[in-house]
Amino acid sequence: MKPAAFLPALFLMTLAACQPVEETGAPAATADSEASETVEAPAMASAPVRLVEQWKAEGFNAPEGVAAAPGGGYFISNVAGNGNDKDGAGWVSKISETGEVLEAQFGPTTMNAPKGMVVDRGILYVADLDRIHLIDPDDGTLLKTMEIDGAEALNDMTAWNATLLASDSQGSKIWRISGDEAGIWLEDERLSGVNGLTADGDRLLVATMASGTLYEVNEAGDLTEIATGMENADGIGLIEGGYLVSSWPGQVWFVSENGEVSEVLNTQEQGILQNDLTVFGNTVIIPNWMPGTVTAWTVEEK
Repeated sequence: MKPAAFLPALFLMTLAACQPVEETGAPAATADSEASETVEAPAMASAPVRLVEQWKAEGFNAPEGVAAAPGGGYFISNVAGNGNDKDGAGWVSKISETGEVLEAQFGPTTMNAPKGMVVDRGILYVADLDRIHLIDPDDGTLLKTMEIDGAEALNDMTAWNATLLASDSQGSKIWRISGDEAGIWLEDERLSGVNGLTADGDRLLVATMASGTLYEVNEAGDLTEIATGMENADGIGLIEGGYLVSSWPGQVWFVSENGEVSEVLNTQEQGILQNDLTVFGNTVIIPNWMPGTVTAWTVEEK
């Protein structure tokens, strides 16, 4: 699909304000969901790193999530409709390590609003509002669909401590999936608009949209704030010296290990959204819900 034309910044801001907070991911086409609060902007220091573009792939329809494909390349989720609607319009694409579209539609093409994904123990898991699809990552066969009773807007996913976790952006909670069972692992008012999840050893990194906070969480469910003020925070990536955090309306932040926040990238005026940022080795992959692209970056020190 040809990418949509860039939207004027004022129109994009109006659109976003009318949508539930994402990933859910971006504007109601988004999936990050539940109106965000107005938060105080983080104190701005000069970012010690910059992003250098490697490549940009086009032709997606509201791309939101990314996962590494076995054997190389990436899976990209396409919401394709409204990020909170059960419209059967979504699917997953498969691209190469250099951004070539290998399969525009990989696997089932009637998902509702697929967002976060993870490949774990030979299965591709796709979060889809109130259910999770289990797909063969080699040939796209749908193995099973799990209904998550009580889930409202499943968003990001990660594998951690031999189980799977999925954020629920409208429910302010994190679900744990183990085998055929799913239950609420963590529910906390501080998780309002919870979005990005990234496993890092014995801790889980969590980003929220409402307050724009990056937390670390231990197995007992204790939240420790790392940094805040990154409204509509979406994806999280670990890099040398700290973290990268995307805010879906169009920003990428650097967060130092001591919690200082600085802006690395801002594409709001161009109408380019920055969704589920994920780091794979030396490459940062970011789906752009609008204008329907996926961009790969390299992190460089200034």
